[in-house]
Amino acid sequence: MDFSGVAAAIHERLPELGERLAERIRADVDAYRDESLIPSDSLRRSCTANADLVLRHFHRAGDPDPGPARDTGRLRAQHGMPLADTLHAYRIGFEFLWSEILKEAHTHPEVSDAELVARSAEIWSLFGLYAEAVAEAHRETSAELTLQREARRSALVEALFTGVIADRTTLWEAARELGLPERGPYAVVAAESTAPGTEPLAGIESALRQAQLPSAWRLLPDQQIGLVALTTPTAESTGLRVLRRANARVGISPGFDSLRDTPQALRFARLALASLPGTGPGVARFDDNPLAMLVAAAPAEAAHLVTVTLKPVIDLPAPERARLLETLEHWFAAAGSAADAARSLFVHPNTVRYRLRRVEELTGRALADPRTAADLGAALLAVRGAAVGPAPHGPADGHAHLSAREPACQDPRGRGT
Repeated sequence: MDFSGVAAAIHERLPELGERLAERIRADVDAYRDESLIPSDSLRRSCTANADLVLRHFHRAGDPDPGPARDTGRLRAQHGMPLADTLHAYRIGFEFLWSEILKEAHTHPEVSDAELVARSAEIWSLFGLYAEAVAEAHRETSAELTLQREARRSALVEALFTGVIADRTTLWEAARELGLPERGPYAVVAAESTAPGTEPLAGIESALRQAQLPSAWRLLPDQQIGLVALTTPTAESTGLRVLRRANARVGISPGFDSLRDTPQALRFARLALASLPGTGPGVARFDDNPLAMLVAAAPAEAAHLVTVTLKPVIDLPAPERARLLETLEHWFAAAGSAADAARSLFVHPNTVRYRLRRVEELTGRALADPRTAADLGAALLAVRGAAVGPAPHGPADGHAHLSAREPACQDPRGRGT
């Protein structure tokens, strides 16, 4: 009997070999011990098919067929088995078959040691070929499954944001599949993309997960939107730190408890994003400035408010217009204190009082009237959020420069504290 006869003799015991090989792999590879992950029947069939493949190669002429090896790689990827464990099991299988071949060959003295040595090189070359087939199929299938999961996840997130899912049971199933708790508090985040398809918050899901904040995200052409579960007492402050590190323009909704409120929260997050001044990075929370949110929610009405309340100021040449608007902003930020506004502007308090009187003269309204203050505050927010006014006549003025019309150190008897 030659070596091919030895392989044929072992091949006759194929069902037994498949069973024993499955038991060996189950015992030696921890990942295979969970029968709910790899059912016994599936493992036994795979072992039998691969053993059949190898043994037939040795006792029948023909080129190697990597088909069963590819099937193994594909099945293990579908079962969620890591590639390293799959290849480990495959190596155990080859070692087991070679040991069985040696045992059978030792019962036949006519099979020389030289032939066994030659065949050992062949079987390990065969292992390399089939292991490569296993790995390639595993990687391809894993990539396909990842794309499918991402598409499914993205669709679920979109359904939450659009309100397509409203039934409580379905909401619970969506939350579970997305890795989110069934109830809040949650917050919605909207970040502005710098170019279509780019992620302004790249890696944000992983960063939040490390901070123990589960989240689910969807990339749109102009924005990246996400639903974040605020699962810890310090979740809000922790999430803010993570978002600020992204160096992007971000809006955050108020907290909410039911996933049914996700569409409304997305609107609030987008309003917060729209309220951010300028074009640079920043993080705005809806609850930080409710008036700014109202202005952002009604841009046409806000523009009309600017016309009604600030048109005489807006129509000024750019340098004076910039000075008066900046002074108003600092005055509001200082809660109506001319002295505090002057400190932040690096000018004399009398300069601030002069500019405020100038605003009153132009608008015909007294800043001491709370209604005037409310209207001007809202109008300033609208001016800050959009380019309002005629084309500038020259470069905008800075903080400390004064025109000849505003005495710096005069002691007027006007208002101001």
